[in-house]
Amino acid sequence: MSKNKKKNYLSGSDSHKISKENRIITKYLEKLRNDSKRDPSQYITSMRDENNIVELDNVCTYFFTDIGVVRAVDGVSFDIPKCSTVGVVGESGCGKSVTSLSIMQLLQRPTGQVVGGEIRLSNEDGTAYNIVNTPTSVMQEIRGNKISMIFQEPMTSLNPVFRIGAQINEVLELHHSEMTKEQIHDRTMEMLEMVGIANAEGVYNMYPHELSGGMRQRVMIAIALACDPKLIIADEPTTALDVTIQAQILDLLRNLKDKINSSIMLITHDLGVIAEMADYVVVMYAGRVVEKGTAHDIFHNPCHPYTIGLMKSKPVVGKQVDELYNIPGNVPNPVNMPDYCYFRDRCDLCDHERCSGKYPSEIRISDTHVVSCHLFADKGEVVGRSQIIPNSQLLEDRVEYNKNRKKKMAESVNANGQTDKTGAREDK
Repeated sequence: MSKNKKKNYLSGSDSHKISKENRIITKYLEKLRNDSKRDPSQYITSMRDENNIVELDNVCTYFFTDIGVVRAVDGVSFDIPKCSTVGVVGESGCGKSVTSLSIMQLLQRPTGQVVGGEIRLSNEDGTAYNIVNTPTSVMQEIRGNKISMIFQEPMTSLNPVFRIGAQINEVLELHHSEMTKEQIHDRTMEMLEMVGIANAEGVYNMYPHELSGGMRQRVMIAIALACDPKLIIADEPTTALDVTIQAQILDLLRNLKDKINSSIMLITHDLGVIAEMADYVVVMYAGRVVEKGTAHDIFHNPCHPYTIGLMKSKPVVGKQVDELYNIPGNVPNPVNMPDYCYFRDRCDLCDHERCSGKYPSEIRISDTHVVSCHLFADKGEVVGRSQIIPNSQLLEDRVEYNKNRKKKMAESVNANGQTDKTGAREDK
């Protein structure tokens, strides 16, 4: 092989080795996820603050690809208070949607896996689910019932071969088996009317392609709210809609949130939507939270250089400019992220001596405002450091898991040298 080998060159043998390691890791994680007999004590926990509906604590979601591990979400922590709207903002590819899919457990598996941290979902009895450890069988009861999601593109989310009414009915049939067909039909009609569809009976019998973009988005909202969830995740709910329809959809979401006393996690790259809708704002960059606080904190006192850059890129009504501001440089390679601040090489305020150190901790600069930036290291209290899980650690965990399992198998062998059936099943 030439000595002038490209820096980022990956040989076939290297790719094969990575794939083999990834299969070991994902097989292990998939087995844990699909264990329907898992003891509830492993996923039932408690909330840190009873005023929150969801708490994300150092969540790490990785994609195990043939060229390496993509750390799409790498130590994300924030809370979603009850009856509030939390806006998650950042450029495309920053991890916003992957964070929401981690909460829903709808990642593209087995490649995508939540490998660390906790996602706590408040329960009515005072306990909480740790969604990271919750088996798939339990998540099927939670999705659509306690948490619902409005996806980015309704035309690809709705089934083109089923009528609108049948698709809303299905949600109610899955989560409310006690309801009669008449009750399900009445509830579906109620939801269509609630989301502002005047001809509810007509739309009930239509197919998705017969509706406009705004109408399809209203149907998606009706499906999401059919079971009165406590958390609504709205992933770019106004994308590809004209400005008038966007305003109607946002007003609808705001009114319905208050009507059913739910919370909204609003994902968007549109700062105008965030300013209008959000009580709290989370700014993400390259898989990490760089700043979070109330909407007033973020819009009136942005601190992280990336947040400042986002604010500068907004067009201002009445102000003539030759070209809009854009943040220089590129996002780091997601397979090979640096140890230092991910934004350092694009930062206008970078202090190379200070910013060349380890990734900055979260600094609390007020009761509601937190920023991850070395420039604020001496201006507040350190509240936490994002968790990074090395790929090697996942392999070590897998080896340790196998050792413990074999030990239990050995203990299950009785005096006659016969193995207990339960142990035998466990080792398959």
